[in-house]
Amino acid sequence: MTDTVTRTRAGGRASRRAARQAIDVTMLPGLENTLPFTEVMDGAQVEQIDAASMHILENIGVQFRDEIALADWKAAGAKVDGEMVYLDRSLVRELIATIPSTFTLHARNPKNNVPLGGRRSIFVPMTGAPYLRDLEDKRRNPMLDDLAMFHKLSHMLPAMHSSAHHIVEPFDHPISQRHLRITYSSMKYSNKTFMGMTTSPKNAEDVIDMCRILFGAEFMETHPVVTGNCNGNSPLVWDETMLGALRAFSRANQPILCSPFVLGGANTPASVPVTVAQLNAEALSALAYTQVVRKGAPAIYGHYLSTVSMKSGAPMAGTPEISLMNFMIGQMARFYDVPWRTSNTLGGAKTFDAQAGYESAHTLSAVMHSGANYIWHSAGWNEAGMHCSVAKFVVDAEQCAMAYRMAEGPKWHDFDAALDAVKDIGPGGHYLGHPHTQETFQEAFFMPELFDNNSIEQWAAEGSIEITERALTYAKKLLAAYEEPKLDVAVNEALMEYIARREREIPAADALNQTH
Repeated sequence: MTDTVTRTRAGGRASRRAARQAIDVTMLPGLENTLPFTEVMDGAQVEQIDAASMHILENIGVQFRDEIALADWKAAGAKVDGEMVYLDRSLVRELIATIPSTFTLHARNPKNNVPLGGRRSIFVPMTGAPYLRDLEDKRRNPMLDDLAMFHKLSHMLPAMHSSAHHIVEPFDHPISQRHLRITYSSMKYSNKTFMGMTTSPKNAEDVIDMCRILFGAEFMETHPVVTGNCNGNSPLVWDETMLGALRAFSRANQPILCSPFVLGGANTPASVPVTVAQLNAEALSALAYTQVVRKGAPAIYGHYLSTVSMKSGAPMAGTPEISLMNFMIGQMARFYDVPWRTSNTLGGAKTFDAQAGYESAHTLSAVMHSGANYIWHSAGWNEAGMHCSVAKFVVDAEQCAMAYRMAEGPKWHDFDAALDAVKDIGPGGHYLGHPHTQETFQEAFFMPELFDNNSIEQWAAEGSIEITERALTYAKKLLAAYEEPKLDVAVNEALMEYIARREREIPAADALNQTH
């Protein structure tokens, strides 16, 4: 932590310092993934998907339900018929070629800047949950303080590279004004990078304005500082709300995630390859539009992947087809040389149980081998995104740290010293007391904080504590040790003044505690 809170009570300072000394909260650098990527398509199949997507764009078309976008496309030379836009493949290729293949996301604390693209990846917490399972594992509506709690946890969990935005929806604030408090919470409680709300074009513009206060308008002209997400309406529709938010971010030179929302078998064909072809066409049409708005603006090939249960119509998580699609989309993003986003530790379970663990672990493993760059929904997601679980949040973050360690690859720097230890010990001995072991064991093997690997006798003697209780105890320990990375006083005042002005201007028409 680079900034500390000034405390007037020495005892409180000492106790917090002692707690912090027991927990390393230093953010891991952005990941450089050394793993071989899983490529389930050969070169001809990649070109087949590309050709199918270009056929969709040229002959079936994409609906842009937005007058400004339609005028922009006409000016760019696309064929426009009503709300239908038909994109020539040469135009698409020309536009997406101007998207940066790599860029750096800049944080309030420069030590937390993270490169993105190529083999560089980051983990980002989940967002959008209308419920939470809290520190007592009770499912309820979240409030602004709950959102702050998750932003604090994001700040303290080393594998989380971002505080995201509305990890949970604060139901004690009007919907029309919520984005202001959410953005401020992301900025206030963490000095990592964060996301911006894109729930309307004006909300996106408010986020950009607040970022200009925090980082400076001139700085933002050349430095990405915040990411936004725009979901498509599959099949083949981009609406006015998302396109307006896209323009707000792209005009400001800030990266936008262009994310078709796939419910496999419901809004895509019941075919993995053709689902990918449709998704690819949708993503390319939005990626190309970012370059119509501002050539050279950073953009991220996005998606949300789920398959639909034909028994219930409910979305499923952790299925083999989702992993296959992640592998295929990774290949397509690399084919176009653009950074790409995926979703990570998703669960459909209603509690933090074995189902949640299996679903999340299956997806996490596939994501790491897919080569994704912006790894979203990496902590807390359960019940198909309906709630964020505090217990799952901290365990997911530790799982991401384990995946990070795996993706770094084997460490060879002490090979000769370790080989000498074999000569020292010889047959029949053990290495526990050897100087090399004592010097390197902490970095040699990952030791999870939240998994219990003791004997069953010791586990029982310590109270037979299972993973949910251990995780909640750990979350409370983290929160007790949290120290706020203080905003500059003048910047904080300017942000609060901006929020107060916009809250006077925006009608609080939405009733508190209203769902959406």
